[in-house]
Amino acid sequence: MAEDEAESTLELPECPVCLQQYGDVSTVPRVIACGHSACEDCLTQLQNPFPCTIRCPSCTQLVKLPNPISCLPKNIDLLRFSTPNTSKTPNNHVSTEKYDKDPIFIKPHLWSHEFYSTWRTWVLPEDSIIIESNGSDDDNNGFCFVCYGKVLKVLKNISCMGCVLKENEKVSLLEIGYFDDLNKGSCKKFEYSYEVKVMSVLYGLSEGERNELESIIKSSLGLHVMCKVYGFWYNMDNHCVYMVSETFSGSLLRKVSVLKNAILEKNGDDKVSNAGLVIVGSDVCQAVNNLHLGGLLPGYLGLSCFGFDEFGHVYVDISEVLATGRRVHKTLIEIIVGTVSEDLMVKLINKIVEDCVFVSPELLFELLKLDDTVINLGSSKHHVGYGSDIWSLACVIISFLVDKPFAEEMQNYLSYLVTAVRDEKGVDYVRWYMEWRQKIMILIECRMGSEFINVKEILFTCLDYNPANRPVASELWKTLRVLVIKSELDEVIDLKQEMEKENMCNCLILGDLCQSADKIRNQSSRCTSDTCVVENANQEEADGVEKLGADKDVVEGLSGGQVKCIDLKGHLNCITGLVIGGGFLFSSSFDKMVNVWSLQDYSHVHSFKGHEQRVMAVAFVDYEEPLCISGDNGGAICIWRASTPLTAEPLKKLQEQQDWRYSGIHALAVSGSQYLYTGSGDKSIKAWSLQDYSLSCTMNGHKSVVSSLAICDEVLYSGSWDGTVRLWCLSDHCPLAVLGEEAPGNVCSVFCLAVDENVLVAAHENGLTKIWFDDILVKSAQEHDGAIFSACKKGKWLFTGGWDKMIKVKELYRDGDLSSAIPLGSITCDSVVTALFYWQGKLFGGQADGVIKVYYSAVR
Repeated sequence: MAEDEAESTLELPECPVCLQQYGDVSTVPRVIACGHSACEDCLTQLQNPFPCTIRCPSCTQLVKLPNPISCLPKNIDLLRFSTPNTSKTPNNHVSTEKYDKDPIFIKPHLWSHEFYSTWRTWVLPEDSIIIESNGSDDDNNGFCFVCYGKVLKVLKNISCMGCVLKENEKVSLLEIGYFDDLNKGSCKKFEYSYEVKVMSVLYGLSEGERNELESIIKSSLGLHVMCKVYGFWYNMDNHCVYMVSETFSGSLLRKVSVLKNAILEKNGDDKVSNAGLVIVGSDVCQAVNNLHLGGLLPGYLGLSCFGFDEFGHVYVDISEVLATGRRVHKTLIEIIVGTVSEDLMVKLINKIVEDCVFVSPELLFELLKLDDTVINLGSSKHHVGYGSDIWSLACVIISFLVDKPFAEEMQNYLSYLVTAVRDEKGVDYVRWYMEWRQKIMILIECRMGSEFINVKEILFTCLDYNPANRPVASELWKTLRVLVIKSELDEVIDLKQEMEKENMCNCLILGDLCQSADKIRNQSSRCTSDTCVVENANQEEADGVEKLGADKDVVEGLSGGQVKCIDLKGHLNCITGLVIGGGFLFSSSFDKMVNVWSLQDYSHVHSFKGHEQRVMAVAFVDYEEPLCISGDNGGAICIWRASTPLTAEPLKKLQEQQDWRYSGIHALAVSGSQYLYTGSGDKSIKAWSLQDYSLSCTMNGHKSVVSSLAICDEVLYSGSWDGTVRLWCLSDHCPLAVLGEEAPGNVCSVFCLAVDENVLVAAHENGLTKIWFDDILVKSAQEHDGAIFSACKKGKWLFTGGWDKMIKVKELYRDGDLSSAIPLGSITCDSVVTALFYWQGKLFGGQADGVIKVYYSAVR
């Protein structure tokens, strides 16, 4: 009985993929090359990125997979444990489930995944835009004006929403943030990448500003009456990030001026001429109505906020809406708080009137409240809403029809209001406003004929002091349309929209994007600086060097503000390799030596001088005793004792066979199975036993020099000048897969590899970097100007260095199906970067001038 209970509680073996118990035909356990087992159906369904290979669901090793899978042997031991009475129906066996390793979730250093995923689509390339004209000569007020630029080249995949820039297209540029540039003299520096600068400014905006930008972008994509927003662009000259928008050459101010001149030329036949102004006014009404339907409320309107597209249709220029709103907001605050003289106040008011900007009473009071000004003019019960735009819209129409007399009345309107607030007089503003509105109606009667009686009545209602009593834009549009064309459809179409007229929360002029210039200028991105100084620590005191081990990760120093470096000088020529082991740093060089450096104080300890040719690579292995292994371009392999006492002569010296075509050893790698692998100029990879130093086998397949070797998860990766990366099984040294053969006509040599966990990085002669996540190519981009000679990866950080004397730093992350490499920035070096190695939060960089730099964080 106890045996039966024990047997019933025994956990039966199950497939690691579908978690079904082994037993019947569909769940027969098959043994794969690494020794682990999985059911036959799951092995069929697993992802197979490379032909005839599979990653073991238990150990993730890449192994050969025969075809058919039934050729694999059954795991008899597992079948013996399975009970014969266990029955499974097809519904219980999830054969379509695919194995997925725990995803690498690397949190971006500067922002969250959600933020980066949301906004990175809208970052325009650095070389996509050029500024042709600035909106203002005053740099301090540059963000209050719109700049204009041109698209330099065709960009096909700027936005996932389908907005695509066109070559030579004119665009408007509105500043939305500023990135501090803290260049300090001529010191070497780490400079953030272009993408990081844009994203940091966006991240530094308030939540309200980003919400407004999101709303504007969505509306621009869905509304035909509004210019499209393409994305965000960073200007390297002034360190400003701009919102890039569509623009047209047509100006509403210019067209209205032309129509008014036509009225004068008619000499009395105003009806025909006024019809043109009415048509323009009805188009403006339609644009504002569609803007409201899209959920956007400017809060005010001005003639500069509108333009004409190539077909003569009125559109809303959102960049001008925001820029004008900033100017109005800034001007009114300066006037009310008394920071300007009376004469200057008059000039500022005249400027608002000349710009044909119309602000409703309730909006004026709200703007003043933002500066904590106490208002006691009978306005507290009215709030900004759709009716505020209707008030401004009516003023736009009246300015078309009345012109200069209306401008004079608008000047009186603004002057009376701001004077009353500045002097804190207890005036009856509401009564005065009613009288002012009546004067406006008299101006309309004097200017227009009897056929405009309906227009006069609705405009009178639009100027009502209470926003709730004002009509919607569609009603004003219908009244104007009747003056031009009388259609039978007008009798049956009801265009009245039911809208909330008060408490509109998305009012642009009251939003964060229209804050004052000084406030926005001071809102630097949350990233502390554009650059961080890389100081030379060779002149520091000895106790400062001893504290290196307490420093944080070098990348934290890069993004936190400061990185220091130590120069290790001892080589006479180009550094070719760096490796750490046994408490030492080993460096190989063209000067035929391998130098040994202390990791305690970074002093030079010893030099291995057994090579007769240039040393091309160096490796470290610690089996029975620690060993340093180096190979030269004459085919010689020297094995050195890597523990004290260090000797001048190698323990063992091996020699590869060579002929006149042979160019020696270019790469070294060591495996946990006590093998040394050499990548050679004869296109082969050789496996040497470290037990008896014999040549075990030669792996052929590459068509040119094997330039780089890397080992991870029992797989050997080899990069070659033939442009391919080959994968080899370490258990039997058989080939597993080939990457890069898909483009034989465009061969570009692979110069270095970096492999860590499930990420493979291949760097090429032309500066191209390819990154694979889980054997799937996720990124291929030009990272350097010229060849990349070295790459190393540690955790989420990827470092590459090359001909352009730069070390590029990228942050890799994986979140579900989303994989990406974020360019964090670059370190400017003195010479060509030829070797990189990362160890315990420090980055070691070997250069072509023979100097080794140790970069470490100064942030403790």
